[in-house]
Amino acid sequence: MTEVGNDVAKAAELLSRGLLVAIPTETVYGLAANALNEPAVLRIFEVKARPRFDPLIVHGADQDRLSTYVKDFPNWASTLAARFWPGPLTLVLPKKDIIPDLVTSGLSTVAVRVPLSPLTHELLLQVDFPLAAPSANPFGYVSPTTPSHVLDQLGGHIPYILNGGECSVGIESTIVAEESGKIHVLRLGGVSVEEIEALVGPVTIGGIEGSAPGTLKHHYATRTPLTLGPIDPLTVDTQRTGILSFQKRYPEIPLEHQVVLSPEGDLRKASSYLFAAMRHLDALGLRKILAEPFPEVGLGRAINDRLRRAANAA
Repeated sequence: MTEVGNDVAKAAELLSRGLLVAIPTETVYGLAANALNEPAVLRIFEVKARPRFDPLIVHGADQDRLSTYVKDFPNWASTLAARFWPGPLTLVLPKKDIIPDLVTSGLSTVAVRVPLSPLTHELLLQVDFPLAAPSANPFGYVSPTTPSHVLDQLGGHIPYILNGGECSVGIESTIVAEESGKIHVLRLGGVSVEEIEALVGPVTIGGIEGSAPGTLKHHYATRTPLTLGPIDPLTVDTQRTGILSFQKRYPEIPLEHQVVLSPEGDLRKASSYLFAAMRHLDALGLRKILAEPFPEVGLGRAINDRLRRAANAA
């Protein structure tokens, strides 16, 4: 039996006992465990059916607390943390030995962030350990942005979902690291490349697959095959095809089979509804989903990244 509620003290007590709790963040809901408790962390991998070579993000209440678990906060990292924490930014830094290798998949670095959620911030202040928390869904599927998404997929497998309502950003955090003296964006996300470059200068987009959480090529999959590319409704079965678009409606496709993420062209709004829209179309029993590419600027890059990997997983 999985309970949904907003009792932070109960969530803290369960986590202190080595159990799992789904927690709200501004990005997506996370499946949290005490990051210092290896059996609890192992349970995350088991519940999600997540491969152990895919590292986890460690969440803390603030930079001071996270400094306990990393060897150094270089200038570039402190600059970004000062601007974007709490918020949808993850920094990859050299880890201290107190962080189990299971959390980092054996890497010498750990991904850390400070989430923007009043309930989760209060939770992180109540416990005396950081939280390892990937998205609260079976591995590879669309990430959850509401408590009901978590309950639909993990109900009965975890004792508690901390209800923080709908996620405001709705797409995972941007992951940034330093490699060979250069700043790399390893995963596109809720902080845009342009915002990062405004503070630290030019960055390189991309890294080695699996070098950070959420960087595998096949991810965010719907059960219905998804194709990313220009949409020509005249070439498809209009009654069995779903459409995911930025601003445009297609009169040839039934209205109930379409999701327009932002008619006014707001990429931030589009990103906040992306995963919910994918889940909605996936539940309609269609033959395929067609998604159009978004503008390759700002959060449009992160939206395209998720859609490309969802298409790769089909």
